[in-house]
Amino acid sequence: MLTKEQIAWAIHEMEKDIGPVGPSLDSRTPFQYLISVILSAQATDVSVNKVTPELFSKYPQPVDLMNANLTDVEKIIKSVGLFHNKAKNIIKTAGVIHNELNDIVPETRKGIMSLPGAGRKTANVVLSDVFEQPTFAVDTHVSAIAKRLHFVDSKASVLEVEKTIVGSLKPEELHQAHHTMIEYGKKYSMKIDPLKEENELIIQCDELNEQNEMKKG
Repeated sequence: MLTKEQIAWAIHEMEKDIGPVGPSLDSRTPFQYLISVILSAQATDVSVNKVTPELFSKYPQPVDLMNANLTDVEKIIKSVGLFHNKAKNIIKTAGVIHNELNDIVPETRKGIMSLPGAGRKTANVVLSDVFEQPTFAVDTHVSAIAKRLHFVDSKASVLEVEKTIVGSLKPEELHQAHHTMIEYGKKYSMKIDPLKEENELIIQCDELNEQNEMKKG
């Protein structure tokens, strides 16, 4: 595995390649951003951005969405994966935020994770993108990169990936690193045979991992 210093170096190299990049979900309020992130589970941000303009036009506030007809919401978000469950969850979440939280989105991981349809990844994304807290969300791209570049073992859990990256970067670097790694994962495949790999950073990380393993042995 790579050391913390090597992991930080690798992520900084990705940032040089990708350049400045930020959130790709469209929304105007913390509530709308939360709903967008819930919808983005196992779906692309592009697909979510296609349905949220109509969704938020009809139901801009928690009180509007909590009183929405389930079938109507399902029709709007139908092109997004798992739309049946997501429609139920965002209506329930809107109800909790309006009735129990005075229309205010929680600013803690525990608070967000208590909402229907919101897991740890959703909480970390919202806390980082909306409230500028030093959290780090792991999606499929981040996980694939972390395993391919030897940040973590190939069988590492999402939480292990998160803890490894959080432990390797400065708190103020986490927000940018999350969005950089997502774009890097979209740009480069992590499934190429190592013997055919042409990505210089991946090759360098392979070499660093080999050197680290030799030192151990």
